[in-house]
Amino acid sequence: MSWKFSQRNTLLATLLVASSWLLAGIAPAQAKETVNIGLNVSWPGFSMLEVARQKGLADDYNLNITIFEDPLGGHAALAAGQIDVYLSTAEYTPFTIARDTNVALVSLLNISYGVDKVVMTKDLTPEQLKGKKVAAPQAYIGEILVGMWLDSIGLTPDDVNWVNLNADEAVGPAMSGDLAAAYMYEPWVTRVLDNLDDAEVVADTREPRYLNTGIFMDAMYMNTDFIKDHREAAKAMLKARFEGKQYWHDHTDETNQLFADFLQWSKADVESVVGTNGKYLDDGLYLMDFNDVAQICGALDGDPPHGLKNDSMAAIVKRTNEWWVKLGLMDNVYDPTKGFDCSLTADLVADGFRQSTTAHD
Repeated sequence: MSWKFSQRNTLLATLLVASSWLLAGIAPAQAKETVNIGLNVSWPGFSMLEVARQKGLADDYNLNITIFEDPLGGHAALAAGQIDVYLSTAEYTPFTIARDTNVALVSLLNISYGVDKVVMTKDLTPEQLKGKKVAAPQAYIGEILVGMWLDSIGLTPDDVNWVNLNADEAVGPAMSGDLAAAYMYEPWVTRVLDNLDDAEVVADTREPRYLNTGIFMDAMYMNTDFIKDHREAAKAMLKARFEGKQYWHDHTDETNQLFADFLQWSKADVESVVGTNGKYLDDGLYLMDFNDVAQICGALDGDPPHGLKNDSMAAIVKRTNEWWVKLGLMDNVYDPTKGFDCSLTADLVADGFRQSTTAHD
């Protein structure tokens, strides 16, 4: 072999090695996977992945977050694969089973700890309420709460004139006297109570009859193809959500301002939902830790908070389904196990991930 040929090969090898180092250095930026995430409405309880995005808690991924302000529209986008992850409320799960959509409930997140309420604008007896307008968003947490309240006073949905309005949309009609009662959550509840002398809260989710059902929850859904085809990303999104929650616990005041900027709320309105102690707010949300939701999935020993049971996901979905049948929105009770997937939670448990926090002052 000639010296010149050997020298050329050595030079070529050196260039190839240098090129491989260069490509290795830029590969992570090129390979960063985008995960499309939807929030059904502007809501602090759905916004922990925005914390993760801003604080670099899921830095291997590009988190593309959209606020729908349309719960059913967001669910349709998730089923169609237009988004991968959806933060919504858990009572929709029976509909995903009935419609056989590519959607799975992967984790419960926050317990409605009084933040969701039914407000009556006038002091009416059940008999006087008949035929009056009552507002709640259809096939959403508000409809089931109003339905359960009507049932408790001996009325059915057919006894009132239902109006399909979300909480923020019901404020004006409530204050103008057009609505007799409406589903609302903070900060809208306080605004109505402060402006209507006769208005009163007649049902809220901190009452045991609602709290202990497990129905009134924020939740994380995923497209099942995303779980199957991008499992590591799916697991990373679930973990990042709870790491965002940990950041909120450790830096509550800072994160509440982050929520306010992201949602275009006032900081006071954010605090009227999630509080300031990094754990819960009476008449607001109780934000569960990862250990709590792993216990609900039966992936970790111990009992979750507020009367919930270990391995109770199926019972919660079935109970929700039964209420939708009672309220006339569904005809059948389905196998609840077809609506949720606890395997990502179980994987994180197997990986050693744990999280348990207490409220701070």
